[in-house]
Amino acid sequence: MSATKQLPRGAEEGSPEQRQRRLQQEAEATDWGGLLRAYLESHRASLVDSLRRLVHQPFGSFLTCLVMGIALSLPMGLSLLLDNVERLGGSWQRAAQISVFLKLEVAEVEGQALREQIAGMDDVLQAEWIGREQALAQLQQHSGLGDALKDLPENPLPAVVLVTPQEIDKAALEALRERLATLPGVEQAQLDLLWVERLGAILKLGDRFVFGLAVVLILALLLVIGNTIRLHIENRRAEIEVIKLVGGTDGYVRRPFLYAGAFYGVGAGVLAWGLLEYGLGWLNQSVVSLAGLYGSDFALAGVPAEDGLSLLVGAVLLGWVGAWLAVARHLRQLEPQ
Repeated sequence: MSATKQLPRGAEEGSPEQRQRRLQQEAEATDWGGLLRAYLESHRASLVDSLRRLVHQPFGSFLTCLVMGIALSLPMGLSLLLDNVERLGGSWQRAAQISVFLKLEVAEVEGQALREQIAGMDDVLQAEWIGREQALAQLQQHSGLGDALKDLPENPLPAVVLVTPQEIDKAALEALRERLATLPGVEQAQLDLLWVERLGAILKLGDRFVFGLAVVLILALLLVIGNTIRLHIENRRAEIEVIKLVGGTDGYVRRPFLYAGAFYGVGAGVLAWGLLEYGLGWLNQSVVSLAGLYGSDFALAGVPAEDGLSLLVGAVLLGWVGAWLAVARHLRQLEPQ
C-alpha cells in the first residue's frame, strides 16, 4: 500500500458548485476583456477615420481651423497686450502709493526705523525712503525752480516714506492710510483716492471688455464648429442610416464627429498660438524702436507657455462641445425609414 492516501478527484477540484462558479468567473473575465478590447478598437477606428476624412479635405479643414484660430487669438491677444501695458507703466500698486510725510524734527535714523516698521506690515508691499535732501533735489529737478530753491535759507521739505500697498481696494487703502497717519513721527499720510477709483474703473472696464469679447467669440466658435459638423453629418446621412438600421448605437454614430471636432480644436489652438507669437513679434519691432527713443529697453513679452497650453486645451474642449451639440441636435432626425 502507498504511504500517502490519494485524495478523491472531487476533493482536488472542489465541489460542483465551486467549479461552476470558477468557470463562470473565468467566462466573465474573458467577456470583460473582450468588451474592453472591442471598445478601444472602436475608438481607434473612429479616430483614424475622422483624421483621414479631414486630411482628404485639407483646404476646407484649414479654413475652418483658421477661422477658429483667429477668433481664439483675439481675446487672448488683447489680454496679453494689457499685461504688457501694465508692465510698461509699472505695477498698478505703485499707482496707488501712499505718501507718508514725517515731521521736520524726525531724524533720519528714526525715519529709517519707521520705514522698516511700515515695510513689515502685512498689507504693505514695499516702503521706500526719501530723505529731506533727496526730496529737495527732486523738486529742483522737476519743478523748473532750481535757482530759486537754492536761495532758501533752509530745506522746508520733510522726509517721506512712499508706501506701496499689496492690493488695490478703496476701503483697505483708506484703512491703511489712517493707520499710517497715527504712527509716531508722522505729520500726514496722503492718498489720491480719486486716482485709485479711476484706476479701478479702468481695470474693471478692461476686464469686462475682454470677458464680453471672449463670450461672444466662444458662441461664434460653437456656431462655426456646429455648422461644420452638420455638413459632415449631411454628407454621411445614408451611411449613418445604414449603421442605425443594423443596430448601431447613438454613441457609435456620434464618436467620429466628436473626434473631428477635437481635431478642429487642435488645429485652431495651434494656429491661434502661432498667430499670437507672430503678431506680438511683428508689433514688438515698432515697440522697441519707440521705447529706444525714450531711452528704455522695454519689449513686448511673448505668449507664456502656460497660457499657450491653456489656449490649446480650451480650443480642443470647444471643438468637442460644439461637435457634441451639433450631433445631438441632428441625430434624432437620422432615424432609418
